[in-house]
Amino acid sequence: MNTEMLKTVSLFQGMNESELHACLDALQAHVQHCRRGRLLLCAGDTAPGIGIVLSGSITIEQSTLPGDLSVLSHVGSGGIFAETYALLQTVPLMVDVRANEDCEILWLAVRSLYGNGSWQNKLNVNLLKVCAGKNLALSERSFHTAPKTIRARVLSYLSAEALRRRSNDFEIPFSRQQLADYLNVERTALSKELGKMQKDGLIQFRGRRFRLCMHD
Repeated sequence: MNTEMLKTVSLFQGMNESELHACLDALQAHVQHCRRGRLLLCAGDTAPGIGIVLSGSITIEQSTLPGDLSVLSHVGSGGIFAETYALLQTVPLMVDVRANEDCEILWLAVRSLYGNGSWQNKLNVNLLKVCAGKNLALSERSFHTAPKTIRARVLSYLSAEALRRRSNDFEIPFSRQQLADYLNVERTALSKELGKMQKDGLIQFRGRRFRLCMHD
């Protein structure tokens, strides 16, 4: 396992080599290889531990009715997922976790999370920051889906991405269908509106690459 890469993961920030190894041993770290499209976790399951994406990406999805899918978030390399359910242990998941592409997942059991060791103190502080960031991301999605029009939802999302990347030219993590699911709109209607927005000079796009012209 590449410990140098793991040191860049937010959950392990501030740990030295010995602390990281102690953490991985105590939390029974193991790697799972997943193929694109596979469900890692299903609604109703209990989380086996905290998941960290080592390579590839996953999506967090919610399905209320057959064919009615909502993409809640995208988690790329170095990202963390299922931490809330892992900590609550007996609470069943309300979402599905799907491999967005071929990926490697590092799983950490949480039964040894509590204690006064140096790695445990650092892990708990980092985990608190991760949970705060997740709450912020969920709040942000509610901002993007609140407007009544598709155009307003798209502009809300793209403007937030431009601020995050500090550039008006960026690549989004979603396919067109995933973006539609994330914004809670129909894919056909979204594609049609994107074309209109490009014609009106608000945006330029090609695949997942977007340029927000209205902020130039």
